[in-house]
Amino acid sequence: MLSPFAPSSSHAPSSEGAAAGLPLTLLRIEGGLALAAAVLAYGALGGAWGLFALLFLLPDLSMAGYLLGRRLGALSYNAGHTYIAPALAGAVLYLADGPHVARLALIWAAHIGFDRLLGYGLKYPTGFGRTHLLTAAPRSSLAPGRLPLARVAKGA
Repeated sequence: MLSPFAPSSSHAPSSEGAAAGLPLTLLRIEGGLALAAAVLAYGALGGAWGLFALLFLLPDLSMAGYLLGRRLGALSYNAGHTYIAPALAGAVLYLADGPHVARLALIWAAHIGFDRLLGYGLKYPTGFGRTHLLTAAPRSSLAPGRLPLARVAKGA
């Protein structure tokens, strides 16, 4: 019986520190909770859902840094995909202009949570697929039954 918390060959820790097993599962659950919290807060502040949908993928423009090389790409991607920036921006914008502009930071945080839930993590400069969550791009992990949460649900 395969444990959802045991590292598999596709989720083994790398020499660069990719999470595996239970830590990987917890980080992905944490991303899902961050996504849910950001969406609920956005709704509570009366955000427009059309704007949310329009801006949800905007942080992925930070991948454009990869056009200038792996090191700059990882730096720009990570700048757009860490909770530090939307947390600081949200606090400053909320204090400066109230909840209207702070909703943008919630969309940003929701995007990051969504990425973490899917297994996309912060990038190492050695390559786009080398992240703190996985050692390769997680496309294959998105197949039905391959997500750690899906294995838990199936009782594996």
